[in-house]
Amino acid sequence: MAPIKWIFSLASLILFTAPALAGFSSSSSTNVAIYWGQNSLGQGTGPNAQQRLSYYCANTEFNIVPIAFLTTISNPTLNFANAGNNCTAITGSSLFYCPQIEQDIQTCQQTYGKSILLSVGGSTYTEGGFSSSALATAAANNIWTIFGPQTSNTSIPRPFGSAVIDGFDFDFESTVSNMIPFGQTLRSLMNTAQSSTGGKPYFLTAAPQCPYPDAADGPMLAGAVYFDAIWIQFYNNYCGLQSYTPSTGTTQNNFNFATWDNWAKTVSLNPNVKVFLGVPGSSTAAGSGYESGSTLGQIIAYSKSFSSFGGVMIWDASQVFANAGFLDSAVGYLGQAPQTTFSTSTVSSTSSAAASTTVTGSGTGTPTTSSAAASSTGPGLVNQWNQCAGQGWTGGTVCKPPYTCVYLSVWYSQCE
Repeated sequence: MAPIKWIFSLASLILFTAPALAGFSSSSSTNVAIYWGQNSLGQGTGPNAQQRLSYYCANTEFNIVPIAFLTTISNPTLNFANAGNNCTAITGSSLFYCPQIEQDIQTCQQTYGKSILLSVGGSTYTEGGFSSSALATAAANNIWTIFGPQTSNTSIPRPFGSAVIDGFDFDFESTVSNMIPFGQTLRSLMNTAQSSTGGKPYFLTAAPQCPYPDAADGPMLAGAVYFDAIWIQFYNNYCGLQSYTPSTGTTQNNFNFATWDNWAKTVSLNPNVKVFLGVPGSSTAAGSGYESGSTLGQIIAYSKSFSSFGGVMIWDASQVFANAGFLDSAVGYLGQAPQTTFSTSTVSSTSSAAASTTVTGSGTGTPTTSSAAASSTGPGLVNQWNQCAGQGWTGGTVCKPPYTCVYLSVWYSQCE
């Protein structure tokens, strides 16, 4: 096949000099990231097969899309499952050109305000990193020329053509070597580009497993690489969502969001890094850790109580969009006010279904409390499955008939 010729208008060259309309917000606790590209539900045809990227971006309930995966780095290759059917090989490389994805990245960014990240790794990544720091640095520079801002060098393979991603996500599932210089170089390149392109933000994220420290990303996360956010995979592990225990309040035995909050505040190179609650999008998206309904609501409420909380990550688009109501429910719970703020993971409290308690972490593990009778009035009647009580809750407390407010934990009651 003849080499692909890249011809771009002035409009396309300046398209991304302005900041994105929305996308990831480092000051928000209601971000939602959904992975796209792997068609993990496995449907080849029909409405539940993976659709093109822009189809999902039209949904307004999430703002970040890590597209998965760049499966090798040294000799870059991509795998987007059935979305790759619309791509053609680029002569002289192992990459392919994807005009549909090129168009969709631009549409997602400019029309729908999404932040589009390229996720590196995945379960099939087997390179193990790099044998030297020099090779890691060279690979980072190469990846940046391929997926970062376009240059005048037309010999560089550009799978996404004129489209420029908003950053990179690291999803390594096994131990990797010399990833610190790789991550540091990408971060430096993104910072330089941001300074020279009028402030277009670039982000670096990671998706560690919930056991701390993470076996794959641990060295990078140990104060070595500046990350904007990490989304913890609270599934397929003993510390997953299934280990959350409502009755224990703030003290959790295995579910360890508090541990990652402590990492954010005491270890992370970026003291303002955001920690996301990573969840499966359906019961078939993971071996363990899937939760829905009020249980998921309780976990989100608990996690949102920590100041590092940045939102929810969901694996993946094909799963969650086939699971009717899940995304709506998760976003609804996410939008509710946090119940309290903790500075430690050992704050304890007492409660009853008839009283609410406000708890403020003192930094020593000793809370101060104040109790008040549950109000029978509020800003309006509460719909089924929505919150109606809990520590710090200031919303409505009276359910629409015939539903009643059912106590589930110190943090959460809902209309059922």
